Amino acid sequence: MKADPQSQRRLLELAELDTSLAQLAHRRRTLPEHAELERLERQIVDLEDERVRAQVAVDDLDRDIARVDRDVEQVRQRADRDRARLDAGTGPPKELEALQHELGTLARRQRELEDAELELMEKREQAQSQLDDVLSRLASARDAHAQTTQRRDELLADIDRDTEQKKAARGPLVASLPADLVALYEKVRESKGTGAALLRHGRCGGCRLELSGSEKARLRSAPADEVVQCEECRAILVRTEESGL
Repeated sequence: MKADPQSQRRLLELAELDTSLAQLAHRRRTLPEHAELERLERQIVDLEDERVRAQVAVDDLDRDIARVDRDVEQVRQRADRDRARLDAGTGPPKELEALQHELGTLARRQRELEDAELELMEKREQAQSQLDDVLSRLASARDAHAQTTQRRDELLADIDRDTEQKKAARGPLVASLPADLVALYEKVRESKGTGAALLRHGRCGGCRLELSGSEKARLRSAPADEVVQCEECRAILVRTEESGL
């Protein structure tokens, strides 16, 4: 294939743009924020599960406390009725004695229920403390997720802007080059990663390997407008006065 030396040199501009585009695409895929968001999302799911368990514990204790509180109130009301009847002093002595005995039983029952309620309230306070701690950690994780999302979106916007600028510069450059030269360049780039490279001091700028003596001799004798390729990486070798041939 033949192409004027100037067009071949401009392939280096194209290769530089493509390298930049590849780097931008790689950066877009590997932003640390992607991994951080995945970690935070897993953390939020785990914390949400923990929150549900903590909330259930609080709700269960609230129901137990409410039940015991109702029992205390029932005992208190029963004792008030018995006390009123006892204070009235009406009825057979045995019945009054039974009321007196029942009041003692009710008093013991009320103390037992109040002790149980106090124990439940202490457990409820501990459970609420655990729930508050989970809610605090969950809020922090969600805040970190929101901040990381914003930072990621800003970085992606910058990358996309740079990408569009380089794509806009690439179009006119490709259009100004011979179609067959561009086709060869694209074929090599798609299969090898680097479509064109500067031959500098006898070394390929694509694979970074130094050319053999016979290869240098072949390139030295090739006309300036002949398109030559690296035997190792197949990149189009752009020859200049720095090539060392």
